[in-house]
Amino acid sequence: MMLAMVSKLVDGLLTDGRLKLVGPDGEVHEVGKGSGEPLVVRLHDRKVARELVLNPRLKLGEAYMDGRLTIENGSILDFLEIVQKSNRWEEGKASGGFFARGKLTGVKRWIRRNSPAASRRNVAHHYDLGNDLYDLFLDQRRQYSCAYLTDPDNDLETAQRDKLAHIAAKLHMREGDHVLDIGSGWGGLALALNKVAGVRVTGITLSTEQLAYARAKAEAAGVADKVKFELVDYRKLEGQFDRIVSVGMFEHVGEAHYDEFYAACRRLLKPDGVMLLHTIGKLGSAGAPDPFTDKWIFPGYHIPSLSQMCTASEKSRLIASDVETLRLHYAYTLRHWLERVEKHRKDVIRLYDERFYRMWCFYLSGGIVMFEDGAACNYQVQYVRDRRALPITRDYMVETEALYRERLAG
Repeated sequence: MMLAMVSKLVDGLLTDGRLKLVGPDGEVHEVGKGSGEPLVVRLHDRKVARELVLNPRLKLGEAYMDGRLTIENGSILDFLEIVQKSNRWEEGKASGGFFARGKLTGVKRWIRRNSPAASRRNVAHHYDLGNDLYDLFLDQRRQYSCAYLTDPDNDLETAQRDKLAHIAAKLHMREGDHVLDIGSGWGGLALALNKVAGVRVTGITLSTEQLAYARAKAEAAGVADKVKFELVDYRKLEGQFDRIVSVGMFEHVGEAHYDEFYAACRRLLKPDGVMLLHTIGKLGSAGAPDPFTDKWIFPGYHIPSLSQMCTASEKSRLIASDVETLRLHYAYTLRHWLERVEKHRKDVIRLYDERFYRMWCFYLSGGIVMFEDGAACNYQVQYVRDRRALPITRDYMVETEALYRERLAG
């Protein structure tokens, strides 16, 4: 009975591809209007169908992670692609149906507040998993954020190197500048900024694993006196900086803290300073977080819409001097990561277990379909306090980016 309900729900959604749903007792339902061989999805116990009907956005991932739902002639990515391509954001369907997103009420926003202590716990949940895991699928500089593909055929190393040059050029750095890197990760961006422009950099993180790794890298490069890393929350930082950059950190700030974040950035940025914020974003309006990602991958996260970012930054009188929407770059990046994780399946299982491997594949596959056909994108927003802080045209970005690419390649 429950499998029939799942079949009815899914059949009403699919315009692309076909699925064959097989229950634990051998009951079979074929759904979808596409052509070709159907993708076989097997449910291994009776509870799975009921859970999918009641809470599909959480229980699909958990059932796959636990091995209670398996794909027999393809991958979880194949399954998610069939579902998402039938509900493309551009066609106005992404906000309804089987994977409908909820809204964050005022009470929910308050409950999800990220205090400094909560932020530290949330960061540790994901980023302190151990460096060995990230070595398996990230590039050599450990850039755990959207790459920049000047050519879709570029390899991951080239794409991440080009991302660093792209961001660095937007900072319009000058000799002697002191740059603040909020959410400095494993230190790759901070070291790159020092290399291409000779600037001093202070990176701040809440991850003890990342802090130790970044400091060791700076020591090994012989620049520990110019590139320093601290374990500190941005809200507790003092002083002012010529430039501020933040890549892949704003997603963890939490909607309730946007005003606080931008107010801190204005306080930390010198009057003639420049800031570049790189974040995953939402096309259209932002909704509630994905429950699987929030529970298992990034607790306390929130993906902002561009309007949310503008509303909050305007309150601190930060001028959005340049806005770029990266539409497909993260999809390419995630495909590189998933390919590497699958290649190192035995290593991931050795480090953790089969369940963790399936969880990670589901997480990366879900990201791919959201950036290819869902509501996800990346925003790079440049901010200034003074409208005269930058050249009057954007030509400097293109010219400097080419120079920085050469320096990073060398």
